[in-house]
Amino acid sequence: MIAVLLALGALVYTAWLLEVVLPTGLDPVRTYVSELAAEDQPFGGLFRATDLTAGLLVLAGALWALRGALRTAPREPWTLIGWGGLVLFGAATAVDSRLPLSCAPTADPECAARESAGLVPAAHTAHAVSSSAAMTGAIIGIIALTVAARRYGRLPLLARTGPALVALELIATGWTLASVAAFEAGGDTYALGAGQRLQVLIVAVWLGVLALSLARERRVPQSRKDGAR
Repeated sequence: MIAVLLALGALVYTAWLLEVVLPTGLDPVRTYVSELAAEDQPFGGLFRATDLTAGLLVLAGALWALRGALRTAPREPWTLIGWGGLVLFGAATAVDSRLPLSCAPTADPECAARESAGLVPAAHTAHAVSSSAAMTGAIIGIIALTVAARRYGRLPLLARTGPALVALELIATGWTLASVAAFEAGGDTYALGAGQRLQVLIVAVWLGVLALSLARERRVPQSRKDGAR
């Protein structure tokens, strides 16, 4: 069930890919992913709903897994840290969906000017905090559970592919942070949207790999039992 929750969460977390077919009016190379869910955007309600659903699915799966890890693997700190990170990611993503931007600052110069002058709702600041918390939790989970898979000899698929995904995630995160800093300093976005979309896509792919790894782990003991009969 944990694998199912995480797989569904990963799938719904990629709902922003609908911008390929929906007339959002936002440039995916320049704009924040979260601007799709801004209050003044035509499909804002849809993207807020998918963010909430994704967050709650991952939160439920991570809490379930953390509970089991506390009972069966209390001496595996990397496992506990990893699931704790995903709990933070899921909870913060759900909260983030309830704190939408009022407008799209990278696409609307007037919105950007109001934001710089502090004339936007407090939700803009709260949204920045919850978004940062969500990505921090995701990175903690990605790194810690990948380390756990390799150190404790579990989840071979994650152990093999996890390091590459960790490296890609850190590169995408560095790109995103540098672009955000440049934009907030009054410069260009430097493909901020592309960097952030790569960042969240890798999170979703990693969650999918984790879900598949967990599903395979559950099948192996059963097949061994059947073979022993």
